[in-house]
Amino acid sequence: MTASAGAPPPVSKVAILMGTCQGASFLAEQLASIERQTLVDWCLVASDDASEDDTWTLLEDFQRRHPTGKVLLRHGPGAGFACNFLSLAWQPGVRARHYAFADQDDVWEAEKLARALAWLDSVPAEVPALYGGRTRLIDAAGRELGLSPEFRNAPCFSNALVQSIAGGNTMVFNEAARALLAHYEAVPHTVSHDWWIYQAVTACGGVVRYDPTPTVRYRQHAANLIGSNRGFGNGMSRLCRLWEGGFHAWMDCNLEALSILRPRMTEANRAVLDEFMRARVAADPLARLRHGLRSGVHRQTWPGTLALRLALAMGKV
Repeated sequence: MTASAGAPPPVSKVAILMGTCQGASFLAEQLASIERQTLVDWCLVASDDASEDDTWTLLEDFQRRHPTGKVLLRHGPGAGFACNFLSLAWQPGVRARHYAFADQDDVWEAEKLARALAWLDSVPAEVPALYGGRTRLIDAAGRELGLSPEFRNAPCFSNALVQSIAGGNTMVFNEAARALLAHYEAVPHTVSHDWWIYQAVTACGGVVRYDPTPTVRYRQHAANLIGSNRGFGNGMSRLCRLWEGGFHAWMDCNLEALSILRPRMTEANRAVLDEFMRARVAADPLARLRHGLRSGVHRQTWPGTLALRLALAMGKV
């Protein structure tokens, strides 16, 4: 935490965890949408990864407009966006009942936090709980492009192993879910923070709510590191990554990270994980397919699951 952070915040209902890097173009609009939230009991913790534009100045201006402790600023670890967000999730001195990831270039609908907490508050505090959902896509000028895909199958670990269904910019989670991220420094190569928390919460017996009603306007522009899953072009890109071996490398990273949580996983999910790992190392395609089917791993659509099984048999997963 930097000297500009101010006093430690009180325990807010929700701590907004924002990762920034070269975000000056759209940051002001996102900060304004946070100020318009109907749920006002929030604090913002922003972690900036060495921006060279006016991002830090905008954050400091925002901090000055609010009471001491309402807005905290820090310099990020400089190890990529996933590490920046995960380090925020375990930032010492920041405590809240719930935590919300925030991207620097989106726009939140006014009820975003209130809608998430309406569900989270219904979950017992000791149960890891994660809320996420669809987004409304906008271009750099704020014009609407459509909606992200709607996923209808129930979130679960056998899906989380092979698919991320909600963007981090939609995610809000409780303290019990945050506790699963305590060892983030041991998983520096996690593919993305949103996929990782979906895996962690479901692996350890938590609950996940996928909301089909979008409350985030997700900006699509040239500087996005990871864009929407919407459209034929993005689908073809994922297929190419699958067959070129990129997805296999992602699996290696995620499975290494999951090994840290193995003692906290449910017995059933350890069995799913073990069967999936057997599928990846089996000697022949039929054995890989057999273990894959036994594991129950699947994607949210039947074409996606079919492609996954074929790729698994071919040793691409």
